[in-house]
Amino acid sequence: MSDRWYEKAVVYCLDIDTFADSNGDGVGDIRGLIGRLDYLARLGVTCLWLNPIHPTPNRDDGYDVQDFYNVDPRFGNLGDFAELLHQAGNRGIKVIIDLVVNHTSDQHPWFQSARSSADSPYRDWYVWSDTQPADRHQGMVFPGEQNETWTYDRTAKQWYYHRFYKFQPDLNIKNPQVREEIKKICAFWLQLGVAGFRMDAVPFIIEETEPGNPNSPKDLAFLTDLRQHIQWRKGDAVLLAEANVEPDQLKHFFGDGGGSSNRIHMLFDFMLNGRLMLALARHDPEQIIDALRDTPALPDGGQWATFLRNHDEVDLSRLTAEQRNDVFAEFGPDEDMQLYGRGIRRRLAPMLGGDRRRIELAYALQFSLRGTPVLRYGEEIGMGDDLSQEGRDAIRTPMQWSSLPNAGFSTAAPKDLVRPVVSDPEYGYETVNVTLQRHDPTSLLSWFERMIRTLREAPEVGSGTCRHVDVPVPPGVLVHRADDTTGTMVFIHNLGPDEGVVDLSSLEPEAQFPNDILADREYPDLGKLDALPIAGYGYRWVRLCRKP
Repeated sequence: MSDRWYEKAVVYCLDIDTFADSNGDGVGDIRGLIGRLDYLARLGVTCLWLNPIHPTPNRDDGYDVQDFYNVDPRFGNLGDFAELLHQAGNRGIKVIIDLVVNHTSDQHPWFQSARSSADSPYRDWYVWSDTQPADRHQGMVFPGEQNETWTYDRTAKQWYYHRFYKFQPDLNIKNPQVREEIKKICAFWLQLGVAGFRMDAVPFIIEETEPGNPNSPKDLAFLTDLRQHIQWRKGDAVLLAEANVEPDQLKHFFGDGGGSSNRIHMLFDFMLNGRLMLALARHDPEQIIDALRDTPALPDGGQWATFLRNHDEVDLSRLTAEQRNDVFAEFGPDEDMQLYGRGIRRRLAPMLGGDRRRIELAYALQFSLRGTPVLRYGEEIGMGDDLSQEGRDAIRTPMQWSSLPNAGFSTAAPKDLVRPVVSDPEYGYETVNVTLQRHDPTSLLSWFERMIRTLREAPEVGSGTCRHVDVPVPPGVLVHRADDTTGTMVFIHNLGPDEGVVDLSSLEPEAQFPNDILADREYPDLGKLDALPIAGYGYRWVRLCRKP
């Protein structure tokens, strides 16, 4: 892989505690993950993104960090983690970890020291106010679960700021010592061998919070500084950021406008994700066409990360109320399927009613759009969710490896599992698991392996241009193309249930030997391009031409 390996990567996101348990204590661990690396290599994964791995009181699925320089003992130790990096590297898989430095746990020694005395060297590592700030009840990330962003601490006799839960006090980014510590944390894990970081809550990290000011200034220069630091430590290290901000702000997170990306390498494309969900719900590609047209030009080295599902809810906050209601009606009609009034806490397979055609269509579409695809663990076998679990835990159930007890995830007693395995008739582990699908060449898992291998033959998708092809099409059909120095790919996706015919004769002058390299079924060989059939919920990836 080149220094810009991330442009050609397939990223797989998982929680260690729900993936594979090697010692039978009911919690997934690093040794269990090492034992499943061959599975990931066969799937075609080239980059693992691990959700928080650090010691934690675990009140927010590990996002309340208690020690940034260690591994949660439930998962193993630093020696196990070093072995994971080695074994993953042997299989051509890079590993990135969550960098959660907007806040710490309130149990972190820094905060315990900070609150204990006004003279503590860590007092100014957090954000305090002597009086109750006027914006105390504004800016909550989890409305309904939070009712304030400032909490009074009786020991400190001051109010402290927390953008998230009150047990997650925010670090003070204005303090130079805090900035140096964040750099030191990055340097530590880079030295150990990680390939980079998925940065949590980036717009909040750079917020220079002022009590009473709900629109405190943001210091984007810190991202420039951090990027330079990690790049000096490891030339091909990557920052992948969660920055769900207004579209006109996105370019500032990539760089300062100098033509090359000098801040964040990759941003999750939340705008595209919401529009993808709306397009799938309405069986209409118009929103995707708009997204491709409206995408801001990226600086050199900047890249999008595309996703359908991740570890959080489907975030529909960027859609209008009408659009959001359309998605809710199609994919999350019941109240217990929704979260915070803005999202859906389900996996994709049940959202699509278990319809194999629609699942394939959705992922064929995601993986063919510009950017680097990110896949959530279990999506490749069509796992379901457990809506009896609280909040986001509905989609954080153990990986379903086989029809053995506990889905082959663990030999522990069911009551000792980190979370129950899904066991309903349609998506339960006895019906949906890796082993069953491994023996079925027509399974969803087999399809994912084939699709990702096919993606390897289309380098245009990762780093080339991506444009809508404006030709007359039946309702529900999207045609787009990817171009690079290696050639041109054309993609036809039918978001609707009815068959149609597409006329691509306008592309004839560019065609060399057009042929399907991935499709939902066997179509007639491509001759002339004036009448290409496409099935309902069908897709065709067409190699238009290849350049030497």
